[in-house]
Amino acid sequence: MDVRSYRRPAMLLLHVGLATLGYPLAFFLRFDFGLSVTEWRWLAGTLPLLVILKALAFWWFHIYDAMWRYLGMRDILAITKAGTLASVVFSAVVLTGSSGAFSKAVLILEWLLGLALVGGARVACRAVWEWSGNGYSAGKRALVVGAGDAAEMLVRDIERNRQLLYEVVGFADDDPLIRGRRLHGIAVAGSIDEVPELCRSLNAETILIAIPSAMGEERRRILDRCRASRVPFRTVPPLDELLSGRAQISQLQEVRPEDLLGRKEIRLDFEQIRHGINGRRVLVTGAAGSIGSQLSRQLATFEPETLVLFDRAESGLYFAELELRRRHKDLRIVPVVGDILDRRKVEEVLDAHSPEVVYHTAAYKHVPLMEEHPLEAIENNVFGTEIVARASQERKVKRFVLISTDKAVNPVAIMGMTKRLAECLLLSLNGFSTAFVTVRFGNVLGTDGSVLPVFHWQMSCGGPVTITDPDASRYFMLPAEAAQLVLQAGAMGTGGEVFLLDMGEPIRIVDLAENLIRLSGLEPGRDIPIEVMGLRPGERLREELVLANERLLPTAHEKVFMVRNHSFDSGDFRRDFELLRSCVQSRDRARAVPHLREMASRY
Repeated sequence: MDVRSYRRPAMLLLHVGLATLGYPLAFFLRFDFGLSVTEWRWLAGTLPLLVILKALAFWWFHIYDAMWRYLGMRDILAITKAGTLASVVFSAVVLTGSSGAFSKAVLILEWLLGLALVGGARVACRAVWEWSGNGYSAGKRALVVGAGDAAEMLVRDIERNRQLLYEVVGFADDDPLIRGRRLHGIAVAGSIDEVPELCRSLNAETILIAIPSAMGEERRRILDRCRASRVPFRTVPPLDELLSGRAQISQLQEVRPEDLLGRKEIRLDFEQIRHGINGRRVLVTGAAGSIGSQLSRQLATFEPETLVLFDRAESGLYFAELELRRRHKDLRIVPVVGDILDRRKVEEVLDAHSPEVVYHTAAYKHVPLMEEHPLEAIENNVFGTEIVARASQERKVKRFVLISTDKAVNPVAIMGMTKRLAECLLLSLNGFSTAFVTVRFGNVLGTDGSVLPVFHWQMSCGGPVTITDPDASRYFMLPAEAAQLVLQAGAMGTGGEVFLLDMGEPIRIVDLAENLIRLSGLEPGRDIPIEVMGLRPGERLREELVLANERLLPTAHEKVFMVRNHSFDSGDFRRDFELLRSCVQSRDRARAVPHLREMASRY
């Protein structure tokens, strides 16, 4: 016999029993535990009616379904509604039948005692669960930074989740109005600036940062105080992951170097982007790469009719497809293994799927490697872009968006020069059926071509972490941020524009390296040495945003600017372009590289 089938009736009877127990108690309290024969008759004659009414009310509000150890405000409200409804109906019937002679104090006491007994039993059950071995396990003593909604949710999850082995011993928050007050019985002991002192006084073994909305200087200040405490620290997921449902408040994670950028949340014109993507056929080249895969994730949320993923890296493509299919089961995803230098394959894909929008992210991006292999860089980044762009134009693709880089501005590296020529190529092609748009931005932190994976690898080997120059700085963006702004800029373009994304302030590479070492609980110079190697070929101290003959113009979006170039000559560019093609086809590196350099400086 399965006893679980009797659980609901048993729970209903238990609730009704507790609720009606308050009725005889009300008589005893009202008449000082000395009931007359008349009062005993009233009690015995009306009790069955109360039992029936309580049972019906508790059944109607599904009180018997609740899990006792997870009592919440909704449960308390449901118990209050059910008990009050039954008591009101009971009082009305009894007072009518007795012509008002029945004790009104008994009816009031019955209502209050019934609610207290049912609610109290539930509260006691939860308290026993949380403080028994089933619901609570003492763990590391934790100081929580923040005492707002996120902190309250985190503490609640810690108290009821036996796998979160923390014991919260205090809060740190800058709000003077809550200083000294208690949250879940735990004191707000001080401000964020006092975190190191609080860790010592409370014997905290770890810090949990529960301010997911903190950005910019505020977040850097929080991390600085946590590092100063010399206590390990973790953080709740970022606000965008919490809001999108990709993470829960209790999924604590290591503070990432990306968090140090403190980028503010981007506000997108979702309707404008949706209008250009929703229900349309979209192709992404380089879809297995860091930028291409992130862009594909963002595109998928706008529900295109078809999303074609084009890349020659079959392993990365396979996993990109797996992830998208898992998250977007109704989206038509078409993975295609192919090379942008294979004109026939590109044309086959465009003919087979007739994309209306093409995002071209495929490119060689590693600066030092491209210095060693300039012909390959030119062939892939310039002529590969030409193949995809011309094939798109011939098939009347509505919009073609090229992903460029700030290294294309006054370029000194082969990679930057090839990206500048790709930008110019699109300018020369614009004016026909396809709207060609270029989006230019800086380094994307954490991608395959950024310094972060290199630093991680060097640290795993015990160091040293190598930098080119103490004064070297770069503009950095987060992958999701870059992809979102690419979509925004692409949706704004009508053809011929070069857009520049707002990349904030440049960050010194040495600061990034030191912060990464500290986030790992180590000390720069002592535990992990930092070694200066000097600038490599193709590198410079600082990146630039615009050419001398360009100027930035604002757009409708505060994070996107338009670059205006008044001196571009398409005819001259095409002639130089064909000369560069002949140099590459003949594998004449001695002529190709100077010509590339001359073109990149002139256009």
